[in-house]
Amino acid sequence: MKRPPARAIRERVLVGLSRQLGRPTGLVGRVVGRALNRGNRTVILAAVDAAEARKGSTVAEIGFGGGAGLALLLDQVGSAGVVHGIEVSPTMLAAARRRFENHVKKGSLHLHEAAMRLLPLPDGSVDAAMSTNTIYFVDDLGAAMSELARVLRPGGRLALGVGDPAAMAKMPFTKHGFTLRPVSEIIESVHLAGFTLIEIKLLTKKIRIYIPLLIISKFS
Repeated sequence: MKRPPARAIRERVLVGLSRQLGRPTGLVGRVVGRALNRGNRTVILAAVDAAEARKGSTVAEIGFGGGAGLALLLDQVGSAGVVHGIEVSPTMLAAARRRFENHVKKGSLHLHEAAMRLLPLPDGSVDAAMSTNTIYFVDDLGAAMSELARVLRPGGRLALGVGDPAAMAKMPFTKHGFTLRPVSEIIESVHLAGFTLIEIKLLTKKIRIYIPLLIISKFS
C-alpha cells in the first residue's frame, strides 16, 4: 500500500491544527485550550486591562478558549459583578463549566454557546467586552462588530486582540480556514459599527513570529 507523500501528511496536520484553533474539539481541543492560555497570555492580560472592568460591572468575553480571560475578568468585577463567556466550542464550554463551577452556581458567570454575530445578550447590557484572536474565524466582520455595538451600553469599551496579518501570513497553518484582514479593514469595521477608536497598542516587538496588537474602542 502506497503511503501518502510527506507534503500531503503535513497539509493534513496543518488543516487539523487550524480547525482546532478555530473550534477546539475533544481531547486534542482541551490540550489546545491550555496552549491558548499560555500562548495568548500577553494579549489576554492587555485586553482585560484595557476593558477597565470595575467592581460590580457586567462584562463579556467572546471566544474565551481556555478560560484564562474569564478568570481575570471574574477577579476584576468581583462578587457583585457578572461575566458572560461566549464560545462556539462545546469542548471549551464544558471545560469552563468544570473549572468555574462555583461561579456558575453563584450566577457571577454565565456561559453561552454562540457566535460573535449572534450574541445571546440584551441591548445595552454590557459595560465592556473583549475578544482575542477570534476575528480570523468570523466570516462577516461588519455584522460581528454591529452585534458587539448592540450589546454594549453607551460609553462601553471594546478590547479586540489581533495578530499582525503580515506576521501571521507567514505561519503555515493560517492558509487553512483563517481570514487575515488588514488592520485598516478591522478599524473601518469598528468605526462603521459606531465605535470610537481610542488606541492601538503594539504588545511585543518579536517580529519573527507573532505581533499581538490590541485595538481599544469606545461605543459612542
